[in-house]
Amino acid sequence: MAVEFRVLGPLDALIDGQRIDIGGNRQQIVLACLVLEAGSVVSIDRLMRAVYGDSLPSSARVQVQICVSALRRLFGRHGHPGSIVTRNQGYLLRLAEMEVDLQRYERLVQEARAAGEAGRKREASALYREALNLWRGPALEGLDSEPLRLVADRLAESRVTVIEDCVEYDLELGRHREVIPELNDLVATHPLHERLRGQLMVALYRSGRQAEALDAYRAARRTLIDELGLEPSEWLQQLERSILSADSELSAPESPVTAAMAVEPAEPALELVNPERTPGSEPAPAARGGRPVPCMLPTDIADFTGRSEQIDAIQAYLAAAADDPGQLAVPIIVVAGKPGIGKTALGIHVSHRLAVRYPDGQLFADLHGRSSDRVSPMQILERFLRILGVPGNSIPDGLEERAEMYRGLLSDRRMLVVLDNAGSEAQVLPLLPGNPRTAVLITARSRLGALPGAVHVDIDVLDAAHSVELLSRIAGDDRVRDEAAAAEALTELCGRLPLALRIAGARLAARPHWSVEQLTDRLENESRRLDELNHGVMGVRVSISLTYDNLSAPARRLFRLLAVVDIPVFSAWVCAALLDQRLTDAYDLLDDLVDAQLVEIDGTGTGPRRQYRFHDLIRVFARERLAAEEPLAERAAALRRVFGGLQFLAEQAHRKLYGEGNKNLHSPAPRWQIPARATDRMLSEPLGWFERERQFIVAAVRQAAQVGAVEYCWDLAVTAVTLFESRVYLNDWRETHEIALTAVREAGDQLGNAAVLYSVGALALVEKRFAEARRRLEESLRLFETLGEEHGQAMVNRQLGFLERMDGNLAEAARRYELVLPVVRRDGNPAAIAYVLHSIAQIELERGNPAAAKVILGQALEFSRQVGGRRIEAQALDRLGQVHLQAGEPDEAVVIFGEALAATRESGDAIGEAYATLGLGMAYLHVGDLGKADSTLTSARRLAVASGETMVEARVEFCMGELALAGDRTQAATVHLERALDMFREIRAPLFEARVLALLSRLDGRCRVA
Repeated sequence: MAVEFRVLGPLDALIDGQRIDIGGNRQQIVLACLVLEAGSVVSIDRLMRAVYGDSLPSSARVQVQICVSALRRLFGRHGHPGSIVTRNQGYLLRLAEMEVDLQRYERLVQEARAAGEAGRKREASALYREALNLWRGPALEGLDSEPLRLVADRLAESRVTVIEDCVEYDLELGRHREVIPELNDLVATHPLHERLRGQLMVALYRSGRQAEALDAYRAARRTLIDELGLEPSEWLQQLERSILSADSELSAPESPVTAAMAVEPAEPALELVNPERTPGSEPAPAARGGRPVPCMLPTDIADFTGRSEQIDAIQAYLAAAADDPGQLAVPIIVVAGKPGIGKTALGIHVSHRLAVRYPDGQLFADLHGRSSDRVSPMQILERFLRILGVPGNSIPDGLEERAEMYRGLLSDRRMLVVLDNAGSEAQVLPLLPGNPRTAVLITARSRLGALPGAVHVDIDVLDAAHSVELLSRIAGDDRVRDEAAAAEALTELCGRLPLALRIAGARLAARPHWSVEQLTDRLENESRRLDELNHGVMGVRVSISLTYDNLSAPARRLFRLLAVVDIPVFSAWVCAALLDQRLTDAYDLLDDLVDAQLVEIDGTGTGPRRQYRFHDLIRVFARERLAAEEPLAERAAALRRVFGGLQFLAEQAHRKLYGEGNKNLHSPAPRWQIPARATDRMLSEPLGWFERERQFIVAAVRQAAQVGAVEYCWDLAVTAVTLFESRVYLNDWRETHEIALTAVREAGDQLGNAAVLYSVGALALVEKRFAEARRRLEESLRLFETLGEEHGQAMVNRQLGFLERMDGNLAEAARRYELVLPVVRRDGNPAAIAYVLHSIAQIELERGNPAAAKVILGQALEFSRQVGGRRIEAQALDRLGQVHLQAGEPDEAVVIFGEALAATRESGDAIGEAYATLGLGMAYLHVGDLGKADSTLTSARRLAVASGETMVEARVEFCMGELALAGDRTQAATVHLERALDMFREIRAPLFEARVLALLSRLDGRCRVA
């Protein structure tokens, strides 16, 4: 019995065409979430938030589980037991015969776009119409759930875009009269969509209704000005001008009848990849011109999958070399990749496709490069010479003599030599011919970079689609199709490594009574994963072991220790910390692992910016060897050295960004120091370093908490705020601090508790959650006072001073800053002094004392330049610009804000850039350059939205209101000011709220006078 779900309208479930009663609102919300992600796991937490929002009752989890149970019973009664499967902390909707109208809609839209791109406009229009006919009303209509409303809004936007694209093709097909009624309805429903307005204008004009087309433009202009305070876009204005001038480019295309008679172009015929060799062609003869024509290639891989890009590259290179009369060197291709990646399979498969280009034969040898039974060039040359017709008693004894005879026999032949699984350049060099008409294809785990003139083809894991395809070819199409979700999960657990996929497929093929999910469940246990990926003579562990066993003892130890750190990617310095060795020695060992393809380079960074990673299955192998060969104490010590090295670098990056004098609270945990020269190279761009190590820092905070390294846990989290704040990574800030707060409280670490609470309060300030910020900061202050930690108290009082200023309590704010100033002066911390001074200056500015503020800011600027941190200097400059504005010196303000903007860009401070751009826009407004003010404030709004800085966005709206007033655009000014008022109220900024209300009051008075 087929199950159909409909979400493009009210939620419906139909079984064999009959609608079933889903149940109440909660069950409908849970089912809608599962349907929208059918085949994927939906966590219980997401379901709870979908049902209850952010205010979760204590019974939320139980209520969701009750809903799931009720839905299971419902589908069970209708013949679909087991339709909802429990997974790790979530549920998965899995039905063998299931259709979702949304999936069909998206498929039809994709087909329509493809048809349109191919020039098949009539087909594109029909497919779009078929997709749109699936809608029965607003998506998920009637379900009261914020996450589902977000999905519904996204789908509604998508629907409008599809309608616009469909109408575009209808207009191109000459259906202008037919679409006018539809466009009238659409414009009424979506009055701010300019593209629909423009399409209506075109349809009316082409129907001979020029006056109505111009009326449609005027109606659009009125709506946009009334609703947004904006003129129509340049595109819509140009369309009006074209209609007025009867532009010939607006003329209607050929009539529908003529268009219907037109024959769309036929699809291009498929070309053979190798036109010289067609299916069914005869194999090469046994002899050519009386000489043997060897064909030593192993059987082609019947189920070979993917790699089309690499195959095309190999064929193109060898074809170009063969056709080039000036080719003097032997064309050599090296296919390189990690163990189990499918190098041999690719080499054999492409060799069969190339064979026809080499009529004098194909030689093949497995060199067993990294195994104990490695084959010597002497042995390979003996085999090659025998098959080329040399009697055994005529084969020379020496390597050089055999190589010379081999090259002589190949000197006038066109042959392909395939050397599989090469271990080194030395193993390969004697086997290279001297004739450029003979090509050599080599597969190896390392790139064999010393082979002169070789072209390197690197191969990686298969993509998701080809991974499933390979599994299907081995285990059976129907079987994999019936368990599509489980099959995709299985390929991911195999790391999309071809060898692992082959083993998994072979195990399923050998056990027809197993389900795909059954094998998937077995592989989910990482400790047994390599045991499961073993079948007959195939084994992932064996494949990796061949490489591991041939490494030097120090390289093997580094490989094992890399599994200590639970990180997705790592930098080279980590290796030195793990081994407690010099950087250069550790880097050499890391290069050995890269050459052996046990570690892969991640991304395109070079030098100190380069990063590395493990393949998932190689990581599993490394963890096995770690547990078997490395003492527990050595593992723990290595991990703490890595934490210490990361903490050391994070502190140095913070100092480089904020200056030498900028102090921060830190734990007494030992640092693993890196030499100054190497540190300077790594941290030449401090924020860039933080960005590269971001994933590492977050993972390290989590792992430090897990292993009880609490001091590293909280210190790394707090130090990383340097990055999280400047690049607006608020989720990382929140996640690391939730972990750290739990860790310090469980460990009873009071200093850590105070420091993390302070940082959590700072996050709440950034997110404009002022009540929570005050609560966290006051709790932190009490802890610092109990500990007698003067520097910590000063940090907290600075933030509380800011809160008081935002509440309009300027006297209390000033008192807080006066408490801080002597502490930071005693610390000799010029960065902190600069911060406090320009905060005090801001209070003087808000009290209406620009002269006093200017003096104080001059001192702040002097201290910030002592530090050498451009970010602090930028903040002092920004405040100084505000002083000049308030003092009626806008020209000076333009210069100062320009300097502040340059400093923020140099330091990579996104939020600071938004503030400086806002200040520059305000300065242009006061100068009277309204054009520059408009463009600059628009840039400030874009920066504010991108960084999530609502305060800047609200102030931009306020300034936009002032700008509109300056241009006598009263209605637009009202729109901007009301937006600013809403935002200031939302973030609870009464001082700014009062300013907006005052301006609105004056505006209202002006309107009454008018």
